[in-house]
Amino acid sequence: MQQALFGGGCFWCSEAVFLQLRGVHQVISGYAGGDTAHPSYEDICTGQTNHAEVILIDYDEQQIDFKQLLTVFFATHDATTLNRQGNDIGTQYRSVIYYFNEQQKQIAEDFITQLKADGLDIVTELSPVPTFYPAEDYHQNYYAKNPAQGYCNFAIPPKLMKLQSQFQALLKSE
Repeated sequence: MQQALFGGGCFWCSEAVFLQLRGVHQVISGYAGGDTAHPSYEDICTGQTNHAEVILIDYDEQQIDFKQLLTVFFATHDATTLNRQGNDIGTQYRSVIYYFNEQQKQIAEDFITQLKADGLDIVTELSPVPTFYPAEDYHQNYYAKNPAQGYCNFAIPPKLMKLQSQFQALLKSE
């Protein structure tokens, strides 16, 4: 089992996307990259802790590899806006890849270089894995538990539709 740690805006959105992928065994929403030990959601929302909302992904590299995870990551959030995803504004919504090893770092650097060569102004931060703090229990698997919640109903279905139309081969079979 391998791990990836990504921040692509709201962790509810990212979690809902990555839980659909084959080889992904678990996705934990949480916080990383900040200055405060054991932050709460309320702390994060102030924008004062410097943490990003992130997802920790446990995946089977025999079924899905890191580059495939990056492909989905970059396709399902806006990596060209600094500290913003749609109406979510603040450093906690930044685009970030935290790498666990030099291989992940190199793959991510190459991926970002290619996106920039394709003309995209990528602002995604690339940093070593910092301390990860799991979010409160009510944030875990949030979309599955709250599909009718206003934000979820508005923001997540378009991401899932894009995932289903562009990445059929990477989806879990029912």
